[in-house]
Amino acid sequence: MTKFTDLNLNAKVLKAIAEAGYESPTPIQAGAIPPALEGRDVLGIAQTGTGKTASFTLPMITLLARGRARARMPRSLVLCPTRELAAQVAENFDTYTKHLKLTKALLIGGVSFKEQDQLIDKGVDVLIATPGRLLDHFERGKLLLTGVQIMVVDEADRMLDMGFIPDIERIFSLTPFTRQTLFFSATMAPEIERITNTFLSAPERIEVARQASASETIEQHVVLFKASRKDREASEKRTALRALINAEGEKLTNGIIFCNRKSDVDIVAKSLKKYGFDAAPIHGDLDQSQRTKTLDGFREGKLRILVASDVAARGLDVPSVSHVFNFDVPGHPEDYVHRIGRTGRAGREGKAITICSGRDEKALAAVESLLQKEINRLENPVKKAEPAKRSSAKKPSDQDAKPTTGSETGSGRKSTRSKTSTKAVEAETVVTGTETAEVSTPEEQQAEKPKSAARKSDKSKSEGRSRSGKGSSNRSEDEAPQSASGSKGNRGRGSKQGGRRDDRVVVGMGDHMPSFIALSFDERRAG
Repeated sequence: MTKFTDLNLNAKVLKAIAEAGYESPTPIQAGAIPPALEGRDVLGIAQTGTGKTASFTLPMITLLARGRARARMPRSLVLCPTRELAAQVAENFDTYTKHLKLTKALLIGGVSFKEQDQLIDKGVDVLIATPGRLLDHFERGKLLLTGVQIMVVDEADRMLDMGFIPDIERIFSLTPFTRQTLFFSATMAPEIERITNTFLSAPERIEVARQASASETIEQHVVLFKASRKDREASEKRTALRALINAEGEKLTNGIIFCNRKSDVDIVAKSLKKYGFDAAPIHGDLDQSQRTKTLDGFREGKLRILVASDVAARGLDVPSVSHVFNFDVPGHPEDYVHRIGRTGRAGREGKAITICSGRDEKALAAVESLLQKEINRLENPVKKAEPAKRSSAKKPSDQDAKPTTGSETGSGRKSTRSKTSTKAVEAETVVTGTETAEVSTPEEQQAEKPKSAARKSDKSKSEGRSRSGKGSSNRSEDEAPQSASGSKGNRGRGSKQGGRRDDRVVVGMGDHMPSFIALSFDERRAG
């Protein structure tokens, strides 16, 4: 078996490795370190958690052991997609350079520019940065990349997912053409392959595992979740999550819960705290100091459950994570591999449980297609309650429970007539079939109540007729011929009121007919 002493590394680097407790390299390390020490470009493809960080850190430190950095001109550059991954690389650098006098600078967001500028001005051997913050320093004139001898791109496929590829291409163009490039990725998307063909020169390709394959030490399960009602899905899903955590008992020493959305991260963490779980959230919208404090607490064992977005799926190196829970099935199958890769690291055993709702079934099928195997199904630990529809079906509806009032029309719709029009409605005698409908005249209404009440009655009566159903339309059809021809009943009432035909209300042509139109009809008949 190959050991680190067989890889021609610097003696002081080997001493630091031994003090860290490592003797034998992982397959990706054994394959990448020798060509990197020879100065060749390296293309490394391996699943997460296989030791890719040491694959480029150890040969880089050995090559930089001799030499001296100049102000604002770093000798090497390491690009990482997230702050957490950049911080992890910086920790590895500190571990393996404890016996060497090499300097570093960490350029990430959420930290003061002034402190980072002071480090760059002194001159650094290794510059570890995220693409956005690196370009910010360059555009401010605080950094020169013409002295870069070794350039490392870590987690290139994550760079692609986060939209950093244009920035990566620009950074490549700012570095010398003679640089050595070490390129590492868990998967090889077509866009990643295009970049490697463009910027790498005859690279040594090391692929130690099938692309996007999960570690065999991880026990995988999925719970097919179905809510009793759509509006209760989120709440019942959180209940199922808590039941899964409780079911693991003492086996769960610490775990990470991944959510697709940042808002869900906060909600799930708050829910777990409410029910007595030791949990805290971490996502990209949090302040960097808070993210660092949360991660440090999780690494030190002070925090049991970490609720995270995909920002922590890469670069979170905590070897002793026992469980990973996927509150949602990730949209990209590769992200599933990176998520569950937080457990079962360095040969340890781990367990990953995913909750899959109905809308996530296609995403689950894509994950299983990528893994080329079916994930073991688990029953929902929460007992299914009787659907709410069954209990509500036995109860009478609100409309059935209420007694039928006279305010409802024949078609089942409620009348909107106001109380002021009650007397006017009672004055109407509606006759079905071909019989006429007699309507009280304004003179009769004025005799019974004041003029203001009569106006309200007419207005409310018009609203009632316009909103009434089929019955009102039939009535208007029957009433139109009677009012147009001047029925005896109408004329008789008109004569009793002194023959004031100007004030008569004609029903049938709309809600009300102006008096002058009725007058013109009478004049034509008289002629």
